[in-house]
Amino acid sequence: MIVAARERWLGTILLVILMAITIVPFISLFITALHPQGTYPPGLTWPETPHWENFAIAFQSARMLELLWSSVLIELAVVPVAILIATLAGFALGHLRPAGGRVVFIVFLLGLTLPLEGIIVPLYYQIRDMGLLNTRWALILPLIGLFMPFAVVWMRAHFVNMPTELSEAARVDGATTWQLFWRIHVPLSTPAISSLAILLFLWTWNQFLLAVVLVSDPTQRTMAGALGAFQGQWGTDIPLLCAGSLLILTPTLIVFLVFQRQFVSALLQGSLKG
Repeated sequence: MIVAARERWLGTILLVILMAITIVPFISLFITALHPQGTYPPGLTWPETPHWENFAIAFQSARMLELLWSSVLIELAVVPVAILIATLAGFALGHLRPAGGRVVFIVFLLGLTLPLEGIIVPLYYQIRDMGLLNTRWALILPLIGLFMPFAVVWMRAHFVNMPTELSEAARVDGATTWQLFWRIHVPLSTPAISSLAILLFLWTWNQFLLAVVLVSDPTQRTMAGALGAFQGQWGTDIPLLCAGSLLILTPTLIVFLVFQRQFVSALLQGSLKG
């Protein structure tokens, strides 16, 4: 009992420390954003007169509505397509297990080890030769391809643990492969698909390097990529820069807080099956 209680206390203390390490930077950004424009706030000091108008000024200066619309368009083009391809590929590799599937799976695993920084230069020239530079397609197409290794491995890990008895029973009833996939396995895969969708949403929204390198127009980038242009314009105004950063971060925080239960349930489901 004493050992168990000690472990619980140590776990609680560790979680509190990790939570503080995570939350303090956001608190610092928020407090700094409330200081007068053009000042350099000394640490975590609450201003005598909070300047809430900094958020409105940053919203207008960064053209947040245009950036929000651009990010939504990119999300709508990337996430559903990536989810569809990854689910089909994961079902084939994890459940149907075709000839040569193990080799294909190894290729996807190798794709997980490929750093984005190592391919950004050839990717730039390829996008330029396709005539897609400075367009949203310069972000949409590479992001779908770059997400595939992780997404396919994620979905394969789910389908490989699905009981074969379901498929055998459906086959006996005359179900085709497509019916087996769409009517049986996809409904049962909702936690895995939803959690993958959350991850792809966050990664797409926070994509910075591709947006800066491949798109020069800030209004064609993701919101995180547009932060680079905003920083170049207001880099010396620390409170306004912090206000803009918080506005850009807010949608991702809202999405994660709203869907965190689905994400955690998918992770727990995968751990129990494994």
